[in-house]
Amino acid sequence: MPGITFKPKAVSKKLLTTLNPRTREIVVNRYGLEKENRMTLEAIGKTYDITRERVRQIENFALASIRKSKDYKEHAFVFDELKSIIKDLGSVVSEDHLMKYISKDPIIQNHIMLYLALHDDFKKHKEDDNFTAHFSVDEVTGNHVRGSLGKLHDGIGEEDLISEEEVFNRFMGHLTELVSEYKNNKDIIKRYLTLSKVIGKNQLNEWGRMTSPHVKARGIKDYAYLIMRRANRPMHFKEVAQEINKTFGKKAHVATCHNELIKDPRFVLVGRGMYGLKDWGHTGGVVRDVITEVLKEAGRPLPKDEVIKRVLVKRVVKPNTVLVNLQNAKHFKKIAGEYTLI
Repeated sequence: MPGITFKPKAVSKKLLTTLNPRTREIVVNRYGLEKENRMTLEAIGKTYDITRERVRQIENFALASIRKSKDYKEHAFVFDELKSIIKDLGSVVSEDHLMKYISKDPIIQNHIMLYLALHDDFKKHKEDDNFTAHFSVDEVTGNHVRGSLGKLHDGIGEEDLISEEEVFNRFMGHLTELVSEYKNNKDIIKRYLTLSKVIGKNQLNEWGRMTSPHVKARGIKDYAYLIMRRANRPMHFKEVAQEINKTFGKKAHVATCHNELIKDPRFVLVGRGMYGLKDWGHTGGVVRDVITEVLKEAGRPLPKDEVIKRVLVKRVVKPNTVLVNLQNAKHFKKIAGEYTLI
């Protein structure tokens, strides 16, 4: 069996021999040693007509009894092996990854969970708002990793999207106290990152805060943003819909996509059916409005070619369209070959 050298079911049978039949049955049901699903305290309590708290007391008594038994001491190698596995994985590892690493069999995983509950060397951290459920065998490393993940999160803005390489570099910059054995192991660093519930990556392998729609896309408009950002150029709404279908496997109807682009302030209409991102400096409105903005930003008259150049940065239009609008004497005037506002 990959991951471990011992046979969990045989080990558990030995460890549980010290318990009376009812207590043994409660432990078996509580940890799912025979069936995949673990029974809750409440379900076990109803089975035996006792309270949840009484079930908890029996469970704790059973674990304490096992720890005092001869069989527990004789199976110390089991706990040593599990501790060695967790150390090899970085001394801090998510419950999900650890279980899958040891076995794909859910019942075998349940047996491993029993052993981890039996020995003080294994510290379980329950899932909370910031971290997934995970185990550690070295609290110094565990605290340092969790603290570094917190610093990484704080350094990422709500709207930020950064590359995987950049995430690694930033994270490594915080892991100043990590032993080189772990710090030089990219797989371990990746596993540390998966402990966080507040940092993650989207389907394009771009990282950011999990609260950001750029990471956890919630609809066509968010997928459209990711597509356009990756393309790094204005796109027609039909092309955006096609790329969403191809890249994310989402059914993006052309009309729906167009409506979302119209409503979302992140997008700006820059030509006939063409949209760009507001982040790029694109300006909405008619071409005359864009020219007005360009001249205001300049704060001085500009020659024709410079006006055209600056307008084309903000809008996808033909140069002649800009020239035609510059002839509007109600809004612009030409002085010594340069244009300014009326």
